[in-house]
Amino acid sequence: NQPALEKDRYKIRKAFVAAPGNSLIVADYGQLELRILAHLANCKSMQDAFEAGGDFHSRTAMNMYEHIREAVNQERVLLEWHPHPGAEKPPVPLLKDAFAAERRKAKMLNFSIAYGKTPVGLSRDWKVSVAEAKKTVDLWYKERQEVLKWQEERKEEARSKRCVCTLLGRERRFPSMDMVTSSQKGHIERAAINTPVQGSAADVAMCAMLEIARNNRLMELKWKLLLQ
Repeated sequence: NQPALEKDRYKIRKAFVAAPGNSLIVADYGQLELRILAHLANCKSMQDAFEAGGDFHSRTAMNMYEHIREAVNQERVLLEWHPHPGAEKPPVPLLKDAFAAERRKAKMLNFSIAYGKTPVGLSRDWKVSVAEAKKTVDLWYKERQEVLKWQEERKEEARSKRCVCTLLGRERRFPSMDMVTSSQKGHIERAAINTPVQGSAADVAMCAMLEIARNNRLMELKWKLLLQ
C-alpha cells in the first residue's frame, strides 16, 4: 500500500515511474468503509448524505458545530461545489478549507465510530474529557440510531455465536466471553463492530480487482496492476 502524500516521509511514491508511452493511474473508493457501514446498518441519515453527494466529513462537521451550520446557512462557506465549465474557484470558501480543523475532528469521529472506538479512546485522541467526547459521540448517534442498534447486534453476535461475517461471508471467530478479561472483552466487542466494515471493504476491493483482471478492453491496452 502506498502512503498518502502527506505521510510519505521517505518519498516511496517516487519509486513508481511509468514506462515511456504509459501512464500511472491511481484509483480509490470515496469513504468506502462509511458507505459500507451505511449499508450494513441501513442507516437512512447516512444513506441520504451519500446519495446527496459531496463530502461526508464536511456534512458531519456541519452537524457537530453550530458556528459552521450558521456559516453554511448564511452562505459564507459552501458545503460542496460543483464547478461549471470555465469556473476556476468557488465564489466563497469551501467548508473543508475554511473549517479544516473541525472537519479533521469530524473525520476522526466518523471513522472512530465505524471502528468501534469508545468515548474514552476518543477523549485521548482529542485531548478532551471523557464527558466532552461522550457528548460529541451521543450527538453523532442521535441522527444515526440504526448504526448504534447494528453495533449492539454485532456485540451480541460475538457473545452468542462467537463470530461475525463480512459481506461475502468471511468469518472472524472469537473466544468465549466467559473466558476473557474485561479488557479483552472490550477488544472483542470493538473487533465485532470493526470486522464487518473493514472486512467488507476488503471484499469490495478484491471483487474490483477480479473485475479489472477480466476486463477485455484493459487486456487489449496491456494494463498492469501494480499494487492494491
